[in-house]
This record gives sequence, C-alpha cells and structure tokens, in this order.
Amino acid sequence: MKTKGAIFDVDGTLLDTMPAWHDDGARYLAGLGIEAEPGLGDRLFAETSLTAAAYIIERYGLDKTVDEVADGLIKEMQDYYFNHAVPKEGALELLDRMDEEGIPMTIVTSTDGYCIKAAFDRLGLTDRFIAIYSAADLGMKKSEPDIFYMAAEKMGTRPEETLVFEDGLYAIDTANAAGFMTVGIYDIISEKEQDDIRERSDIYLKDLRDFELI
Repeated sequence: MKTKGAIFDVDGTLLDTMPAWHDDGARYLAGLGIEAEPGLGDRLFAETSLTAAAYIIERYGLDKTVDEVADGLIKEMQDYYFNHAVPKEGALELLDRMDEEGIPMTIVTSTDGYCIKAAFDRLGLTDRFIAIYSAADLGMKKSEPDIFYMAAEKMGTRPEETLVFEDGLYAIDTANAAGFMTVGIYDIISEKEQDDIRERSDIYLKDLRDFELI
C-alpha cells in the first residue's frame, strides 16, 4: 500500500541527541569540576532524572538534594536542545524527499515538547510537521499505541499506510502491533539492539539517505 503519511521519532532518529542523553551525568559533574567514572552513562541511561540524581549524590558525595541535582541534569539537556542539537546525517535529505512527495509528517517523541520545539525552531524544522506530540507532555507512553493513533488521525491516514520512523526497539514493537509500517533507524547508542531492530522493522536504515519510498 502506498505511503500516505509519516510519523517520526526525534532523538536518535532525526536529531543526533542520544549521545548527549547518555553523557548527561558526566557533563553535569564536569560543570562541578568532577570527572565522571567510566561507564557512568551506561549506568544512568535507563534511569529517571530523580533516580539518576540519587545515584550521583551517593556515588560522588555531593552536598545537594535530589531535586537540585535532577534540576541540574535537566538543565544540561535543555541547553543541548536549545543550543547544540543537530540533525542526524541524512535527516534533512529524507525530510526533503517527503516534502517533494507531498507526504504529511508528524512527530511522536518521549521528550518534553518545549525542548523539541526549541531545537526545531533553531534548525528551521518546525514548519515541516503538521503536529508535534510529546508523550511527556500528554502523560502518555510510546509503549502504548494511542499517541501513534493520534498522530495518524491528525494526518488523516490509516496505520497500514503510515510509516513510523524509530530507533527505539520498544516503540517499534508498539507501532508494529498497532498495524503501522515501521522503519528502524540505526543509532550508535542502541548498538546492542540493532539485530532485533533490523529483524522487527519492515524497513531498516543504517543510513537515512538509503530510504526508498514505498
């Protein structure tokens, strides 16, 4: 069935931000003049800002509250989106191709919407998308299909004619189960999951420039 709409994840799919998330704790500590231990990013990557903050306080003996450290971690990422985040290689070319084909596009992200909009405004990407849906803002999860259905409804497309571009295995599984066509995207931070992502996606891209519209 011909593609009539596209839903894009942001982090690790359109923007090269996953390394910044991975190294958030190390950057925060560097701002305090503290060198992070090797592997800190791996240790904290699946944590929330609060649980990551609690670990950092205990591990490095910081005289700060959990809320203070969590706020510092969040501000590090805010700064990254507002001032440093850049598109992944090939992302702009892919969006150009979608625009040329007249395919409507929406965003479904787990990140706070104001961070995504700040980065997109700075990079001139905001107007390319009909809507930006943040699971964090909506109190939803990408492990459940509702936010994907919402994005498709906004474009007026059915799941079976809508591509979902994702680098996260759990979100690919969600989109597959909901009847969407999935495009698995390579990202270095999810290197260990690449075999599963390749196997479970309808299309797999090591390089965004290799995409061929169906």
